[in-house]
Amino acid sequence: MLKQRTLKTLTHAVGVGLHSGQRVELTLRPAQPDTGIVFRRVDLAQPVDILASATAVSDTRLASTLAKGGVKVHTVEHLMSACAGLGVDNMYVDINAEEVPILDGSASSFVYLLQSAGIELQNAPRRFIRITKVVKVQDGQGLSEKWARLDPYHGFKLSFEIDFDHPAVDVTSQRVVFDMSTGSYSKDIARARTFGFTKDVETMRANGLALGGGMDNAIVMDDYKVLNAEGLRYDDEFVKHKILDAMGDLYLLGKPLLAHYSAFRSGHALNNKLLRELLLRTDAWETVSFEDEEMAPRGFAQLARAW
Repeated sequence: MLKQRTLKTLTHAVGVGLHSGQRVELTLRPAQPDTGIVFRRVDLAQPVDILASATAVSDTRLASTLAKGGVKVHTVEHLMSACAGLGVDNMYVDINAEEVPILDGSASSFVYLLQSAGIELQNAPRRFIRITKVVKVQDGQGLSEKWARLDPYHGFKLSFEIDFDHPAVDVTSQRVVFDMSTGSYSKDIARARTFGFTKDVETMRANGLALGGGMDNAIVMDDYKVLNAEGLRYDDEFVKHKILDAMGDLYLLGKPLLAHYSAFRSGHALNNKLLRELLLRTDAWETVSFEDEEMAPRGFAQLARAW
């Protein structure tokens, strides 16, 4: 049986929120089978649990935000991406502020935290959402067109294309295909950092955003070039970060997908719109598990290792 996974022990991190600039303490803890990924705001007089789910997403401007009543947790996508990449099904995320720390701007620090805690198999079947019919959402037309879709696929593959008119981005590959069955999430995707432009920083900060951002946790560009002294981690780091984000956004479905996700200029808003459309299209998916691990797609039966 292909089993669910949680952590062997708890692990702890301290950082700052990308947008809030606040100091944040984060503790990742094991959880029972069928718990899912649960964010717990422990800074409140009465702690509030927010289950990571597509329908709990309340805001998608520059990040994915989960909400329950008036309680929120911002910027969950990088941690969710690490959980998707390493196959963690059940976990409590204790957090003492309303934004997940940005750490180095990628998912690699979260991969390290998960691996340092250890990943443990649980005596319950891992359940997948298997796509049986095409589901697609689209915004805009012509030069403003963007879209995202899910196609049937025995595994999990992501194809993403970006379209930035910027010299530093133009010289890199703007399209990447990543397949969980043949690639290594930890090596190929997790280290890709979020990115931004100096011309946008002043506007964002005036609106209370990017207060914790800097060259230690993002790729920063002026009108012509990357300003980070160390340059890029991957030749195609920009589009790989979009795949990293998409994996985190899609994992908010609550179960891993068996699908080919493809997208053009998509982001958090369109990714969530795709999940909500999928949930409405009950004829386009089914829930499956694998009693025989040999029948599962490649890359899902093994416990992922860090690089």
